[in-house]
Amino acid sequence: MKHPRFTAWLCSAAALVLLAVPAFAQQPDALPPEQAAPAAQEQTAEAAAPAAEAPAADPQRTYVALGDSIVSGVGLPDFKYTEAAIGIDAAPNFEGYPEQCYVSLVGKGLGLDRQHAINLGLPGLTTGDLADMLHTGAMPQMNQQAGTYYVYPQMLDYLKRADIISVQIGSNDALVPALVALGNATNWKSEQLVATMVSGVLREPSFENLQRLNSDLSRLRLTREEKQATTQLLLGGGTDAICEQAYQEAAVHMPQVVAQLRALNPDAQIILLGYTNPVPLLPEWTQLFRRLNALSKNLAAQNENVTYVPIPFAMTATDAHPTVSGHKYIANRILRAIKK
Repeated sequence: MKHPRFTAWLCSAAALVLLAVPAFAQQPDALPPEQAAPAAQEQTAEAAAPAAEAPAADPQRTYVALGDSIVSGVGLPDFKYTEAAIGIDAAPNFEGYPEQCYVSLVGKGLGLDRQHAINLGLPGLTTGDLADMLHTGAMPQMNQQAGTYYVYPQMLDYLKRADIISVQIGSNDALVPALVALGNATNWKSEQLVATMVSGVLREPSFENLQRLNSDLSRLRLTREEKQATTQLLLGGGTDAICEQAYQEAAVHMPQVVAQLRALNPDAQIILLGYTNPVPLLPEWTQLFRRLNALSKNLAAQNENVTYVPIPFAMTATDAHPTVSGHKYIANRILRAIKK
């Protein structure tokens, strides 16, 4: 990758940069046709639902959340990490995750302490990366596009003793190559725009932040060739190819993830979380997330003690990560799906 400092937690914000439109409103995740999305107000009601609906508190159980930056709580206060030789070290976040992220809320709903509710969300992780890590706890090599390299053998120990394992992974299979493609199209003039997007200053929707984003866009000063390349990427089939490749990657790796989790832990309930679409204005992205939801739903149906949990109204902020309400909503969906 031309600019290795585009590390993992930048990559998961790529979609909004790619489209240059902020996701100011909740977006349904384009469920398969047979899945009826709930009414819009259900998201707010469910996010505010009391944890009393959850199974009875049992501190002997262990909940482990696997996935990417959405899981880890990027965008929320107190996301913990340290700089590493390559990318970041997210181990401080395993038990030190933000209070407002859904892993924390699920843990509280189950009456668990931080040693029994573990957040293994790794920013920038792809389905292929996760499938690899479930063998040894380590990525066999650096993900060049994402600029990430994670080695955590302890994650296998967490998974072996888990009673509940949730998995939310797959968005970066498209977003990372999309970010790289945008960088290539603009000769990396988009780098500063990405930095602004993920700095946190634009996370909350406002007229002032929209003006700031538009100002950053106007300062790109793309040449005619760069504009043509960007247009080709956005409107000329470039993102179609990225989305198709992302789906094919997920279709190969998600069954491997489920199989390896079951090999590590024959008894745990595995929860496959659905996908939300933070970039609904391009049909190819909508189609990708619809297909990913169908993939996870079918995978759950084919495997014992695997549950598919759609999250069609998880609200996202302008950096494509869930808002506080979005995390509450996801937590309540998980709690309702956990077997008593």
